Amino acid sequence: MLAVPGQLPTDRERYGLEVKWDGIRALIHLDDGLRVTGRHGVDYTRRYPEISGFGVKNAILDGELVALDRRGRPSFERLQRRMHLTDPEPAMLELYPITYLPFDLLYLEGTALFELPYRDRRSLLDELDIGAPPYFPGDSDLLAATLTQGLEGVVAKRLDSPYRSGTRSPWWVKVKNLSTREVVIGGWKPGKGRRSGGIGSLVVGVFTGDGLTYVGHVGTGFTDATLDELYAALSPLEIPRSPFANDVPWRNRWVRPDLVGEVAYTMWTDELRLRHPVWRGLRPDQLPAEVVL
Repeated sequence: MLAVPGQLPTDRERYGLEVKWDGIRALIHLDDGLRVTGRHGVDYTRRYPEISGFGVKNAILDGELVALDRRGRPSFERLQRRMHLTDPEPAMLELYPITYLPFDLLYLEGTALFELPYRDRRSLLDELDIGAPPYFPGDSDLLAATLTQGLEGVVAKRLDSPYRSGTRSPWWVKVKNLSTREVVIGGWKPGKGRRSGGIGSLVVGVFTGDGLTYVGHVGTGFTDATLDELYAALSPLEIPRSPFANDVPWRNRWVRPDLVGEVAYTMWTDELRLRHPVWRGLRPDQLPAEVVL
């Protein structure tokens, strides 16, 4: 079940508020063992061997995989160091440990819980005592608290809402302190100076009724290591023509639009361009076709 972007509801007494964790969505299947899967059913179990020890059998949890920084806040930059490793070495497990934060319970001891109200599913989850972060009354000041603590925002969930798999429902509303969104990489502009010979900026777009539509260049937010990784990932995808349905300024190197990334930005312009986009990282958990306006 997915949330829609928006503002805090006006009838806030009908909602519970959760912190929006900056990580990767994942289900944990507990049945004489443990299996971790992503949104699209990809098996993540070997990628995150430290996720274990829940002490619960015959259950399915919904939650977020996060990498915490030294202040205990989710760090997407740290998560990037792990999310592409299918069989991480012990040193990476120690440097960039992953934590699972469950926030919903879908199945327990032979019973599917999809039709139960959110408040009841959360009550059952809390009774398991497996470290689920708390949720707060809808009229609390949680959004302001997340801004103060440098967190991404909150998710407002209707207390009486069932769970609808594969649905982006207005029963769940994500309210962010900073605007972020997924984009599809369609090319890159060669770098100059220190970036000569490599990537200077990424050419990105979103899908509209016309096809892949150019929405801007992203030239900030990269480390040297990130640029090297992107160059290695994009080089095999190079194609001779632009994949964009609209005109793109400057001469660029074009790639097949197979990779999704995330950017932070300040606003959309009237020309449908992202203003001041900053690169946050690749999102292998997202499909390009899902990145729509």
